Amino acid sequence: MSPNPNPNLVTDRATFVTHLECSMTGERYEADQLHGLSRVGRPLLVRYDLDAVRANLPRGMLTARPTDLWRWRELLPVRHTASIVSLGEIETPLVPLEKSALGGDVLVKDEGRLPTGSFKARGLVMAVAMAKELGVTRIAMPTNGNAGAALAAYCSRIGIETIVFCPADTPEINVREIAMQGARVWRVNGLIDDCGAIVGRGAAEGRWFDFSTLKEPYRIEGKKTMGLELAAQLGWTLPDAIFYPTGGGTGLIGMWKAFDELEKLGWIGPKRPQMYAVQAAGCAPIVKAFEDGVEHAERWEGAHTIAAGIRVPRAVGDFLILRAVRESGGRALAVTDEEIEAAVHDASVRDGLLMCPEGGATLAAYRRARGQGLVSESDRCVLFNCATGLKYPMPPAPHSLDKDGPIDFDLL
Repeated sequence: MSPNPNPNLVTDRATFVTHLECSMTGERYEADQLHGLSRVGRPLLVRYDLDAVRANLPRGMLTARPTDLWRWRELLPVRHTASIVSLGEIETPLVPLEKSALGGDVLVKDEGRLPTGSFKARGLVMAVAMAKELGVTRIAMPTNGNAGAALAAYCSRIGIETIVFCPADTPEINVREIAMQGARVWRVNGLIDDCGAIVGRGAAEGRWFDFSTLKEPYRIEGKKTMGLELAAQLGWTLPDAIFYPTGGGTGLIGMWKAFDELEKLGWIGPKRPQMYAVQAAGCAPIVKAFEDGVEHAERWEGAHTIAAGIRVPRAVGDFLILRAVRESGGRALAVTDEEIEAAVHDASVRDGLLMCPEGGATLAAYRRARGQGLVSESDRCVLFNCATGLKYPMPPAPHSLDKDGPIDFDLL
C-alpha cells in the first residue's frame, strides 16, 4: 500500500493536535505520548487548533477530496502519513427507508459497508494508526465481536500482536472472524466487562496495551467521522434526530464532538440533532440513568439481548453519553428483543435493507419515538446500522424442490 492513500493530504504537519484533556476535569495532557485514561479514570479527548485548521483548510478544499475517511486528515490525530493504516474506509451511504419507517423522512447510514463489515473499523483504524505512531507492539481488547475483528485486521496489516477476549456466547462467526484475521481469541464465561477486567489486569502487569472502549483516546476520533460525513452528505446541515445503538457509546460521543468542531470551523450552524441513545430492554444502564436524572449509570445486572453489540453492562463514558443526549434534547430509549426482530424483518422484506440486530434496535426505537410523539413524520431522522446483517443468524429457509418429480407451480 502506498504510504499516502490520498494524494490531496498534507504530508508533513498533517494534523493540528494541540493536546489531550480529561473529559471530566479538563486537566491537560501532552500530545504525542502514550496515554490511557486520565488520572481520575476518565476518557481523554483530543483537542485541535481549530483556528489553524480553518486558515489552512477551506471547506471547498475538503469537499474536492475523495470521499473516504482520510479526507478529514486535518481533524484527525495521526501526525505522519507513514503511520496511516487503511483497508479502504469509504464514506458510507445514506439509504432511505420508505416503507418500514412508517412513512417518515428516515435515512439509514449503513456502516456495514466498511472494512470488516462494521462501524468498528472507524474507531479501530484510528486507534491502531496511533498505536503504530506511538510504538505499541502488543494490544489486548475485550469485545462482543465486531471491534475485535476490526482490531485484528488492522493490527495484522501492520504487524502489531493482538489478544482478544469475548463473552462465551459471542456469535460464532464473529469469533472465527477474529481468529481468521490473526488475533489470539479467547472465550470467557462472562460479559464484556468481565473480559475487560482480564485485559486490565494484564495491562497492569505490563503484558499489553489496553484497547478497551474509551480507555485510549483515539477511537473517539475515528468514530467522530460519522458526524463529519453526515454533515457533508446533508449539505452542511444536520438532521433533526439521530438514533444510535449505544453500548460503550463511543460513536455518539464522537459525533457530538464532531458537530462542535464543525461549528467552530464555521462549516455548520448551531443547530444540533436530538440524540437518541438506543439500548436493549435486557441491558439498558444508560436508559435507567437518563430516566433517574443521574450523571453516571450503575452496572446492569443479568444483561441479555439478541443485540450483542449493545450488551454492555457498564460504560466508562456514561456521563459523556448522557451529557450529549441531554444537551441535545434527546432521549435514551430501550426496546425489546421482539421489537428488534420485527424491525430487522420489516427492513429486510419491505425495504430490502438487511440490518444487524443493533441497527434494527434503532428502527424499533424510531417507531417508538414516533408513537410517543417525540419525532414527527416530517422530521429528518438518521438511524445507524452499525454492521452488515450478513454476520448474524438468520431464520431458516427450509423449502426444497425435486427437479425430477411433479412440480406444483401454483404452490411455488
